[in-house]
Amino acid sequence: MPLIGYARVSSAGQSLDLQEEQLRAAGVAEDHLFSEKRSGTTREGRSALEEALRFVRRGDVLLVTRLDRLARSVTDLRHIVDQIVAKGAGIRALQQGDFDTTSSNGKLLLHTLAAFAEFETDLRRERQMEGIAKAKAEGRYRGGKPSVDAAEVRRLKAEGKRPVDIARELKIARASVYRALEGPDESG
Repeated sequence: MPLIGYARVSSAGQSLDLQEEQLRAAGVAEDHLFSEKRSGTTREGRSALEEALRFVRRGDVLLVTRLDRLARSVTDLRHIVDQIVAKGAGIRALQQGDFDTTSSNGKLLLHTLAAFAEFETDLRRERQMEGIAKAKAEGRYRGGKPSVDAAEVRRLKAEGKRPVDIARELKIARASVYRALEGPDESG
């Protein structure tokens, strides 16, 4: 039974080395190891995951160090598992015990661990929002930098350009043009 390894970290500043070492030690061949530095909150943009899923064949086992390396939501994990099981392959997580994704116990463990991963993501998001609210209350939060130059939008409008043309020229959404035109004039 060939092992296919998948390793993931969320940001460029993190290292894949430990996961890759553990997967190799478990028997994953170098040409069967897929790694990437992408958020696990969505499958979008995770090319190494998609490549690993295409690579998996009947009888293979997709090996990860932990299930949260595959997905951070129950829905995404369920889709990934369904895709692998439909190919006649299985999933194993090194740090969460061996389990068989085709058994009732394996499915229960899978859903339980996925629910905890999603819960952890939600808690992190809530803490972030609490921190932003506190910073706003203390006057320390300024938000992100505006992505639209409102003065430039107004200048182009004053030249007689239509909002659709302004949006095209500045490569922004037409709704952003309207918001900039409705907002306060900060020029003077």
